[in-house]
Amino acid sequence: MTTDVPAHKPDALGPDPEAVLDRLRDVRGVVFDMDGTLVLGDRRNHRLAPLPGALALTSWLTARGLPWTVFTNGTTRTPEAYAGALRSIGFALDDTAVLTPATSAVDRLVAEGQRRVVVLGGDGLKEPLRRAGIEVLEPKGKPQADAVLTGWYREFTMDDLEAACHAVTQGAALYSSSQSVHFASADGPVLGTSRILCAMIGSVTGVTEEVVGKPSRNALGCAAARLGIAFHDLAVVGDDPELEMAMARRGGALAVAVRTGIHTGDGLDTLPPEQAPHLAVEGLPELLALWRGACEGSIR
Repeated sequence: MTTDVPAHKPDALGPDPEAVLDRLRDVRGVVFDMDGTLVLGDRRNHRLAPLPGALALTSWLTARGLPWTVFTNGTTRTPEAYAGALRSIGFALDDTAVLTPATSAVDRLVAEGQRRVVVLGGDGLKEPLRRAGIEVLEPKGKPQADAVLTGWYREFTMDDLEAACHAVTQGAALYSSSQSVHFASADGPVLGTSRILCAMIGSVTGVTEEVVGKPSRNALGCAAARLGIAFHDLAVVGDDPELEMAMARRGGALAVAVRTGIHTGDGLDTLPPEQAPHLAVEGLPELLALWRGACEGSIR
């Protein structure tokens, strides 16, 4: 294949542009991050708007027969509600195309036989568990639980924390939807809550949380299973090296970074190997141009 890359492209493609483009051409499925990659919303993850190139890229993938899914660490909505919100702004996808930590948490809880779960989060986190036959316990009193699961929960109280700590002290596993400090929004970085909750529970109980959302292999496995594609044949596209790039690297997927969310400068160039992207682009229009070029045999 021809790899006549314009002068501004080699840095994005890394030290071996031909290998990156060959791998991009051979991708069989794509896992997209949502906030900062496909869309930006407000501080409550509402008023979503597509980022430049997002609709064009996803439409092109669909036209080529390449399946794609969206994995967001957000838990303010159910996966189906996120899918509906994305459809309302132009994305062509069905309800099964969006995954959240609630989706991957169900996989993990069922595999471990954990059927009674204290949830520190809203209905976006609770409903998928209930539909899977898992008993959701409120964080009140002294619950007897198999696990505690944390998510977006800014309204937590000391009573909630005390109940969660009691459950973990009595042997419940501690799961976190996300350990990210921030997520991207149109208003700038927004502080998450799952990490904060786990920090407090862990400080009291001495128990370390297990992450069920990104960047865990559990999350990547959930996405790969939904697409029916092996890790190595996936591309993971996102804006956060600690999430999407780390998850891709852990599973051997192609890691593609965009500078439209958390990292907007040159910080992607100095990341450790376990978080470094194989391919870094300014945004999705550049990614679409490169991908088209790889598939057509030349970079335009």
